[in-house]
Amino acid sequence: MMQSHIDFALATPEILLLIFGLAILLVDAFSASPDRKPTFILTLLALGVLTVVSAVQWNDGSVGRTFDGMYVADNLAHLLKIASYIAVAATLVYGRVYAQARDMLRSGELYVLTLMALLGQMVMISAGNLISVYLGLELMSLALYALIALRRDDVVATESAMKYFVLGALASGFLLYGMSMMYGATGHLDIAEISKVISAGNQANMALVFGVVFLVAGLAFKLGAVPFHMWVPDVYQGSPTAVTLILGAAPKLAAFAITLRLLVEGLHGLAADWQPMLMILAVLSLAIGNLTAIVQTNFKRMLAYSTISHVGFVLLGLMSGVVAGKPDASAQAYGAALFYMLVYVLTTLATFGMVLLLSRKGFECEQIDDLKGLNRRSPWHAALLLLLMFSLTGIPPMVGFYAKLAVLQVLIEAGHVWLAVVAVLFSLIGAFYYLRVVKVVYFDEPAADAPKIEAGSGHCALLSLNSGLILLLGILPGGLMALCVHAIQTSLGL
Repeated sequence: MMQSHIDFALATPEILLLIFGLAILLVDAFSASPDRKPTFILTLLALGVLTVVSAVQWNDGSVGRTFDGMYVADNLAHLLKIASYIAVAATLVYGRVYAQARDMLRSGELYVLTLMALLGQMVMISAGNLISVYLGLELMSLALYALIALRRDDVVATESAMKYFVLGALASGFLLYGMSMMYGATGHLDIAEISKVISAGNQANMALVFGVVFLVAGLAFKLGAVPFHMWVPDVYQGSPTAVTLILGAAPKLAAFAITLRLLVEGLHGLAADWQPMLMILAVLSLAIGNLTAIVQTNFKRMLAYSTISHVGFVLLGLMSGVVAGKPDASAQAYGAALFYMLVYVLTTLATFGMVLLLSRKGFECEQIDDLKGLNRRSPWHAALLLLLMFSLTGIPPMVGFYAKLAVLQVLIEAGHVWLAVVAVLFSLIGAFYYLRVVKVVYFDEPAADAPKIEAGSGHCALLSLNSGLILLLGILPGGLMALCVHAIQTSLGL
């Protein structure tokens, strides 16, 4: 039986965020500030309060299920929510000057829509029921569609929003159809109940396997895995860069969370059916992502294909989780995938933060050639970009190396040695386009009309801190990895 007890305290972060979002919308309506500074400060304050609330809940051991099992609070949820708050706050700091220069702050829509997208992500992260998964997903997606089209006079951005909307609707249809088949096969919408039915062997197998196929297709779209990746390069390139970062950071954590909730928590008993699907998606993502990125001249488009290849690594970690009779190996594999996703988001924040720093009014830093001679113009920022590219490549001592190593270790322990070899080979191919950026930054002559770099102190300090964390976590990765494995063990019952 599902719990009927309703505990509003468990859902404090979501309730607070909704109140903050509505309050900020009201404050913004009466604000006369052209740069929306009061709205910006209130948004950061709200994110700070939410971080403290989630940290206190985590520290106090606030775990449980409420709203008839539709909402789950556990260590995994607390960890991913705190990571999401930090990612959104960093995104807004990085994107503020860019958005202001492009007249995107005429009203506070940017901040309020970002908070509503975050609310959707939080519902996804704490979803204990197929209905709450879908509600969170749609709330996040609708806010993101509006954000991409925020510059109404920009034809490319509007086109990107339309593409994302049409393909997103298709993916939501896949997901809903898979959920309906799951309900038909098990008689439950609650993820924990579905897991019990599968464990007892009382499910209608054929319908359930078909449901899994559609579920995996919908999840692959949200993660940006091949062959459901068509939207990623177009939307990354066409969106205003500040919105690209909103789209490419925190939502990935929410998509990863529902993948864990649905596949690991709900359908663990059907791992033999969904693991081969993840393997195919992973290999295709590594191949298409890395090979296509090589020929890109647009930096944002290159980073989009790079994202697809990194999703391939995350999927390799997820498909290594079920090893007969080895529960510790499962926790280690899912922990490695979670670690990789957190590291990816951290690196993406800094990389797009650099692109936003180099973009100024009337100038978009979009082409790889726009980075020419960056070392001559600003040795410090060139060094930070070098560090980021090395981390994405997987060169020690950056944290990207340890993240890749952790996934390769769990792959080998699960007996997928040939997959580990394939992953390493495609990583070597990926090294080419990352190191090409380093070559352009350090060895090419800057363009005669290259704009002067005008870094705000806040932006520059955050970028330095962000990049420093990537180096620090590369030298001392054990703490975060242990945290990830512990969150998986205590939350998913492994």
